[in-house]
Amino acid sequence: MKGKIKFVDRPRTEFFNVLRKRVNAYFEENKIDKTGDYRMVLKTVVMLSLYLVPFILICTSILPVWGTFLCWVMMGIGVAGVGMSVMHDANHGAYSKNAFVNTMISRTIYLLGGSKFTWRVQHNILHHTYTNIYGMDEDIHDKPILRLSPHGKLYFIHKFQHIYGWFIYGFATFGWSLNKDFMQLIRYNKNGLTKGSGGRPAIEMIKLIISKILYFAVFLILPALITGYSFGYLFLGFMMMHFVAGLILTTIFQLAHVVEDMEHPVPTADGEIENNWAIHQLQTTANFAKKNRVLSWFVGGLNYQVEHHLFHGICHIHYKNIAPIVKKTAHEYGVPYHEKFTFWQALGSHMRMLKKIGHNVSAV
Repeated sequence: MKGKIKFVDRPRTEFFNVLRKRVNAYFEENKIDKTGDYRMVLKTVVMLSLYLVPFILICTSILPVWGTFLCWVMMGIGVAGVGMSVMHDANHGAYSKNAFVNTMISRTIYLLGGSKFTWRVQHNILHHTYTNIYGMDEDIHDKPILRLSPHGKLYFIHKFQHIYGWFIYGFATFGWSLNKDFMQLIRYNKNGLTKGSGGRPAIEMIKLIISKILYFAVFLILPALITGYSFGYLFLGFMMMHFVAGLILTTIFQLAHVVEDMEHPVPTADGEIENNWAIHQLQTTANFAKKNRVLSWFVGGLNYQVEHHLFHGICHIHYKNIAPIVKKTAHEYGVPYHEKFTFWQALGSHMRMLKKIGHNVSAV
């Protein structure tokens, strides 16, 4: 982690003040709350069922082996759905206006093999504050044989990352559940982020160890103990689940920031970003497929990343309604509003971006 980064409002703009007033006016005039409603409850039931019902079926031993594989794949879709549409809002405090409800729903991350504490530090603090700033935003850190920033280390193999990258994406959630949280927590303990985020290093490590043991015990060891399926088949299915979840989750998040036309600002020697935070978000974030209702529902509004990054305390069910306000205000102030009209356009742009970054240090 490098030194502190600060955003310098140069030149100053009233863009975000005006935008915030207009968005607030929308909720006040329509007499609706910024957090979730019954739609979030229904979605939670659907997504958790998509994840847990197939697991229960596996544990009953009533399915043939090929049937269990279908269930594992369904669970992978459920993992992605819970992560994007349920857990994500709750960890931003946007699921409900009731803090207790947010806390309880945010803990669904443990069912997915993740850590609530490290996720909040990485996502809520680092990613949402320092979007696309190399060395600060861990989402674009150098990964094993993946280069996601034009400022990262360049190796020969990166020339082919637009081809093999999708395979690496598929192992994202397995790595997350196995060792990523530990590596992050050790790093946060050393650089002071754990204490700075209200955590106690030793306690957080104990909680992390316990949560990981319980996760693997329930979703991998338990089926091996109570079913007649071999451990080999169960482990293969478990990995299939993670591959499906990892591919979906990673791809959706990459389409928001690692696509063409996104900026990757470099701080000055004094650690300054010569821009205000709100405009920085618009310069580094893109929407996609906003008119695709099925996709929007499943990904929890993460195709409205512009709105999410500006107003992450607002539940995703409202993004489609505030998006026209954001777009109109951005155009009025000459601020970029990036969007791809279809999922496939965004996917193609991400693939081209991977290729550019893999070939050239100054690709962006």
